[in-house]
Order: sequence, then C-alpha cells, then structure tokens
Amino acid sequence: MSKSRVLSGMRPTGRLHLGHLFGALDNWRRLQEEYECFFFVADWHALTTEYAETKGIQENIREMVLDMLAAGIDPSKATLFLQSKLHEHAELYLLLSMITPVPWLERNPTYKEQQQELTTKDLSTYGFLGYPVLMASDILIYKANHVPVGIDQVPHLELAREIARRFNYLYGEVLAIPEALLTEFPKVPGTDGRKMSKSYGNAVYLSDSPEQVTAKIRPMVTDPARVRRRDPGNPDVCPVFDLHKIFTPKAERNATIDPGCRTAGIGCLDCKGVLLQHMLPVLRPIYDRRQELATHPEIVQEVLEDGWAKAKKVAGETLSEVKTAMHL
Repeated sequence: MSKSRVLSGMRPTGRLHLGHLFGALDNWRRLQEEYECFFFVADWHALTTEYAETKGIQENIREMVLDMLAAGIDPSKATLFLQSKLHEHAELYLLLSMITPVPWLERNPTYKEQQQELTTKDLSTYGFLGYPVLMASDILIYKANHVPVGIDQVPHLELAREIARRFNYLYGEVLAIPEALLTEFPKVPGTDGRKMSKSYGNAVYLSDSPEQVTAKIRPMVTDPARVRRRDPGNPDVCPVFDLHKIFTPKAERNATIDPGCRTAGIGCLDCKGVLLQHMLPVLRPIYDRRQELATHPEIVQEVLEDGWAKAKKVAGETLSEVKTAMHL
C-alpha cells in the first residue's frame, strides 16, 4: 500500500532561523518518516512580494537548502526540489487561473493584510493577487493528500480545495482534494521579544555557532516589569520563557524556572543560562552538519537535480491528465 503524499514549500528569503526550524523543518523531518513527502523551494512565490529585488534569490536558495539538509531533511526519504525548474507548475497555474473567480482571490485574508502591512511595496500586481492559484497548482500537481498547516492557514488551503473541486466539476474527477494536516507550531520569539524574523534583526540562525547563539541569548529581552534582580517576574509575558517551553523539559520548567522567576529566586541571567544548557545541545549538531555540508558546494545542486527528476515524473503525469480532461 502506497504512502499518503504530503506537499509543503518555503520561500527562499535567506538563512533559516529557529522560527523556521520549529515552524516547519522539525515537522517535515517527522513527516518524511511516515509519508511520501515533496518539499520545495518556492522561488516563484518569492517574486510575489520581492519582484523588484531578485539579485539575492540564488544565494538564498543555496543557504536555505543547506539549512534544510542540516536540520534533517533527508533526500533519500523526501523529494526536495526547486519550484521554478518545473514548468508543469506554471502551466497548471495558467490553466487553473482560467477557472478561478476573481472574487475568490480578493476575499483571501492575506491579500488585504499584506497590502496594509507592506506599505513600502507595490502589491497591486496580478502576480500577488493570483498567488493562491499558484499555491493551488503547487499542491494539486502532485495530487497531495495532506498539506501541513497551522490553524490560521486553513483558509488558504481551502481556496486550493475550492479550485480543485471546481476543476473536477467542470472536467471530471482528476485532481485530488487535499486535506489539512493540522500542526501546532510553538511560539518562537526573537531576541527583542517580537516574532522572530530576519527583517527585525532579532533572529537566531541555524548557521549561528554556539558562541553566536550565546551572545544573542544573553542580552535577550525578558519581562519588562522585572527591572532589578530582586523584582519578581511573570513567565507568562517573558519571551525567554517561551523558548524554555521549546527547549527545557516541562518538569524542570515547572519545578525551577517558573517558580524561580515568580519569586525572584533566580535572576534573568541565571534563567538564560539554564535555557542555553538545553538549547545548545539541540542546535550544535545542526550547526556542525551545516559546516560539513558547506565544504561540499556541489551538494545543493545535486540534491535539487535529483529531486527535480522525481518531482517532474509525478507533475508530468498529473498535467497530462489535466490537459486530456480539458481536451487540450
């Protein structure tokens, strides 16, 4: 019996950080043991908002793939490929755009949110409006059974499902209807307390050495109300405690970190020291693997070429079925 198929992708925005590790890669690593996984570098998707700044994309792809491999994505277990190397994505994108009602795209919650947030960019483009159709193409071209998403991303996947249902209604049952593989992603704060992001300059990268990680964690923002060592703190509002939830065993958090903070039994530096004791052993192997991989610059190209061959076979078969159903 064949395994269920999973599809997920990530835009090449540069080196990956802890938010990517616990928001995607750690989950991908587990999924590749149970499912037939297709993971891709979404370089076309990067153009939807970064079309005016494309010079760094190739370097970002290299850095991103190195991070993926270092974090445990295994090319012998999962198919890892570059989106733009498969014209089948673009062709299905074109065909699906012919049947997708514009109001479906205009009511996409991300469409208006990003236009309001990214005010320095002109997002009044066809590519930005239509990116959910490209996303649907990415998923449907592989007849993915499952797409790992957080609860807030379910509406985006539902649009892909609607497009697939509309196609099947018009032309026959060709496309698989993907299901959400709901995943709880931990909150990963940056060193300034905001969401970890490259653009905020608050990220701990997978390529950071243990010394660099320590240098970033030591001055990290804590409970703003805890001004002096003797002041009691509140772990519920402390970004450092959010990282403890990821790295420090629950028993130790409950017995030492939480009560120690609330009673001023431990200081913030002590608290960060305990965090580093648990954090560095997790990140060190990833750093070491990445350093080793970086000494073999050909490996990224080899992995992507091998993944391209595997992905192209599946994508080509689906596109052929689609065109036959449409009498093309």
